[in-house]
Amino acid sequence: MSSFSDESFEDLSDELASLGWYHYDLSRHAAEALLLSNGTDGSYLLRNSNEGPGCFALSVRAKDSVKHFQVTRNSNGYVFGFNEFPTLQDFVNHFANQPLLGSDAGTLIVLKCPYPWRVEEPSIYESVRVHTAIQTGRTENDLVANAPSLGTKEGFLVKQGAIVKNWKQRWFTLNRYELKYFKDKMCEEPIRTLDLRSCSAVQFDYSQDKVNCFCLVFPDRTFYLCAKTGVEADEWIKILRWKLVSLSKLHVIGL
Repeated sequence: MSSFSDESFEDLSDELASLGWYHYDLSRHAAEALLLSNGTDGSYLLRNSNEGPGCFALSVRAKDSVKHFQVTRNSNGYVFGFNEFPTLQDFVNHFANQPLLGSDAGTLIVLKCPYPWRVEEPSIYESVRVHTAIQTGRTENDLVANAPSLGTKEGFLVKQGAIVKNWKQRWFTLNRYELKYFKDKMCEEPIRTLDLRSCSAVQFDYSQDKVNCFCLVFPDRTFYLCAKTGVEADEWIKILRWKLVSLSKLHVIGL
């Protein structure tokens, strides 16, 4: 494990902060969700590693998957594999036009574009904003500055039971970090409220004998849900993944 003086820590913090694509304590799952939802092939970001101070992970999107590489900071610079670079930017410049070995199978990945830490919400939420404006009688511009409904979603999904593995249609609402489901649209009390702060991953699922399925992974249970169409399932996955990433960032800055 690397050891740093106070001065080294300050230099390291300044350099990382200046990058704009250093994502602090973003988890492995959240990094994958972010890059797969909003990134493109070759998008990359740097985040802290669980190995300790001076240890980082470079997460890179490679087509439909995300690869993770260990980067270590020592007194001479940044170490990646058998290579050493004086600054992190030297490291990025070196690999910008050169293939990066991404797996034992020999997958080659090129670092193309850094994924910024501060990014606008995905365009999927524009329709939510317009819909909210129509419902409340306000104009779309009224909601730009302060839109509490931005990032919300609701609709019917088919959910698999916990004990009896049958499928039932439920009405789902997503607001802030809470995903609630009700017996039907008119019910006031939810059957259950899922706290997304405990959710580790959201992804398409192909293990069930149904189409347009996706799952939410929690410590005590994985919830399997199905949408009517692939587009609708993709919308749910995108907004839920964005929620996980947003919650991770809020946790980092202490909000």
